[in-house]
Amino acid sequence: MAITKSFKLIRSKRKTIALAITADASLVIRAPMQTPVDYIERLVKRKMKWIQSAIARVESRPRALPREFIDGESFLYLGKSYKLSVEKNAPKDISFKNGFILRTKGKSHARELIIGWYKKEAKKKIAERVEWCARRFGLSFKSIKITSASKRWGSCSTTGNLNFSWRLIMAPTSVIDYVIIHELAHLEYKNHSKDFWNSIRVMYPNYERAKNWLKQNEGTLNI
Repeated sequence: MAITKSFKLIRSKRKTIALAITADASLVIRAPMQTPVDYIERLVKRKMKWIQSAIARVESRPRALPREFIDGESFLYLGKSYKLSVEKNAPKDISFKNGFILRTKGKSHARELIIGWYKKEAKKKIAERVEWCARRFGLSFKSIKITSASKRWGSCSTTGNLNFSWRLIMAPTSVIDYVIIHELAHLEYKNHSKDFWNSIRVMYPNYERAKNWLKQNEGTLNI
C-alpha cells in the first residue's frame, strides 16, 4: 500500500496521528514529522474497516447534480432552492428576482456568471454577518476575504484575516453563522481545544445542529 500515492499525507509538529475522510471521500493522514511511513501504513491497515465505513458514509451523502444551465434547473441560495429562467431579453447576463435569470447569450459561460453572482452576494452578506457577530461578542478582526476554496469553508490567519468560501452563500443563514462564529473563535484560540469549542457554545449554543447540517450537506453546495 503506497500511502503517498493513495492518500494525502500531511506532516507537522503535531504529536499524534489523525485520520480523516474529506468531503470527496478521500483519506487524509496527519502525522508528526518523524513518524516512519511503514508505521503509518500499518496503522492504516489496522483502521481499514473504519476507513471503509467512513468513506461509505461520505459517499452516501447528497451531492450536487451535474449542471446543464437550462430552464427550471434549481440552484441554492441561503439554504433555499430557486429555479433558473433562461430569457432572451433578460436585462442582465445574470440577475435574481425570486429566482435566477440568465440571459440566453450568456448561457455559454453560465457557470462563471452564476459563480460571479454568488461571490458578489457572499462578499456583501457574509461581511454583514461577520461584522454583526464581531460587534455582538466584542471581537476584532483585520479583514474579510471571499475565496474560491473548495476544501475549507473558512479560515482565520494569525493576524486576524478572515477568509470564507463563496460556496457558503448557498447554505442556510444558521450554517453561515456557525462558520463565521467558528472563525471568530479562532481569533482567540488558534486550535480546536476544549476551550475553543466552549467559546463557540457560548456564542452559538445550538452550533452542533448547524455543524452537522454542513457535514451532511456540504456536497450539495457547489455548481
